[in-house]
Amino acid sequence: MIRHHVDAMSKFRNDDRLRRSPTALRPRPNCAARWLGGILAVCTLATMSVGTSVEAIAACADSRSDRRKLSVSRVLEVDTYTGPVLGKLTKLPHEPQFLLPGEVVLTFDDGPMPWITRSILATLETYCARATFFSVGKMAVAYPSVVREVLERGHTVGSHTWSHPLNLKRLSADAARSEMERGFAAVTAAAGRPIAPFFRFPGLSDTPTLVAHLAARHVASITVDVVSNDSFIHDPARLTRETLAKVEAARGGIILFHDIKTATAKALPDILRALAERGYKVVHLVPKATLAPRPDLVAQFEPQVTRLVREKVAGTKVALVPFFGTTGPQRVVAAPAPQEVVMTAQEAAHEDTKLDERNAVEAVEGPAKPSRVWVQPSAAWLASLRKSLPD
Repeated sequence: MIRHHVDAMSKFRNDDRLRRSPTALRPRPNCAARWLGGILAVCTLATMSVGTSVEAIAACADSRSDRRKLSVSRVLEVDTYTGPVLGKLTKLPHEPQFLLPGEVVLTFDDGPMPWITRSILATLETYCARATFFSVGKMAVAYPSVVREVLERGHTVGSHTWSHPLNLKRLSADAARSEMERGFAAVTAAAGRPIAPFFRFPGLSDTPTLVAHLAARHVASITVDVVSNDSFIHDPARLTRETLAKVEAARGGIILFHDIKTATAKALPDILRALAERGYKVVHLVPKATLAPRPDLVAQFEPQVTRLVREKVAGTKVALVPFFGTTGPQRVVAAPAPQEVVMTAQEAAHEDTKLDERNAVEAVEGPAKPSRVWVQPSAAWLASLRKSLPD
């Protein structure tokens, strides 16, 4: 069930699809609202959250009259109790289209990756847009401060499994459910507060059995309508052109991006600017109730999250290892002396080969194509490698 919270734009007042909708429409409790003929609730939307600057709030207050700004036209409250499936890219039964022509829902998968996610957050703030981020558990507990920044800026956070298996449905039922449950717990622990009961399948590889598990947990499966293909397009200009062409062909919809891709961060300002100029509006998804993760799993991740949050405050740097890997991101304190790190050239080459094997990115459409998420090597590792190579 979806409850619509809209602004006073007249084009929504007499929309036939909304009038035929069997779902109840009522305002959010914290909204100043009034009823329009029992059909729509006119709601004054909070433009930003506590992490947003006063200047940004003031700018977004006038954004609806500025064609360069997307703005949020509606907030849709999703009742996830029955485990609905939203979006059309699925072979399973799903909810009917809930977006009007010219509306988009912005979604970002696989993060957080600090330098990319923060760039995306800045762009969204500039264009007065809100989005839903589907975080991978391993990435979330590695960068909890970034997860918290996403929430503080008024966006929605859901889950995208614990370690992003490339084909979740090929795992055993128990292993797949474990991936999902650990992801719920890890992202919740990283957020430091309840998150949305929204889930996206890696590679959109949903199954009736796993969707039934989500329904039993009162979690919605959010698939997509438009795939940007930013996993495979590394040229920002091309990514902009192809994404806009797909959005235009679909006349809007739920758009899939990834906040681990440099090209996405670079292309997003042009994409949002073009969408605004073409009259598109952003719809923000929020949950009616929050996720209830398993407390025992949350407790497993809380010590690591607490330590990393403290170290973030203390200014300690964290080095990224791709979430596809087996070890996860590692904390960088002080580089050990070169003699303490022993790695031959052959071992280094072997490590690089293993990294290439791990760094395959999900394929949403067509055959899988390899992509790399690079690790910044430590000074000690480079020094050890140089010593092992012949002059």
